[in-house]
Amino acid sequence: LERGLLWWAPRQRVIEIIRVTGVENIERLRGRPVILFAPHFLALDAGFTRLSCEFDLAAIYARQKSEPMNAVLLKGRTRFGRQQMFSRQEGVRAALLALRQGAPLYYLPDQDYGLRDAVFTPFFGVLAATITGLSRLARLAKARVVPCVTRMLPGGQGYELRCYPPWEDFPSGDDAADARRMNAFIEERVLEMPAQYNWAHKRFKTRPPGEAPFYAAGAAER
Repeated sequence: LERGLLWWAPRQRVIEIIRVTGVENIERLRGRPVILFAPHFLALDAGFTRLSCEFDLAAIYARQKSEPMNAVLLKGRTRFGRQQMFSRQEGVRAALLALRQGAPLYYLPDQDYGLRDAVFTPFFGVLAATITGLSRLARLAKARVVPCVTRMLPGGQGYELRCYPPWEDFPSGDDAADARRMNAFIEERVLEMPAQYNWAHKRFKTRPPGEAPFYAAGAAER
């Protein structure tokens, strides 16, 4: 049902059902490199669609195994404005170029991609392999980081997208400290709505050398 709204509903209907607060935090940076840091809450696609009604964005997505499904996904996500979608297989170079050219990058860095370009930093007291992409991209593009969190409203009232003020002193020059700052921000938001974080991504799948698996046998492979 959500995809039906996001990918096929008229623009005005999308605007009506997805409320936005703090969009001025992005408006003030229009034309400058800005990363829209969007943690994996369940309604994050609603946030992207709503912002695409106002801005020409860039985003990195996971290419689907089914080509017809991949085509539907791309068509649905790019139907407003001039949205640029780059598959994860393409890497971040194209997204970095779009970012440097002024397209806000809707970026979802809170997944466990293994040890590459990652540091172990606490997430709710458990060490999590956390990629350093947010601070690296911000440094390479000289970009500001604006956190964007979308939540589902109770009783079928729609969604609310909140755009926070841009982070100061980020990146700090210390990738581990920046990763911890990112996780701390997500922790605060999760405590506000724990049922809406996408725990299915298994944030603790990769463990430090010698540490036992966090999940039950076979759970990490599902």
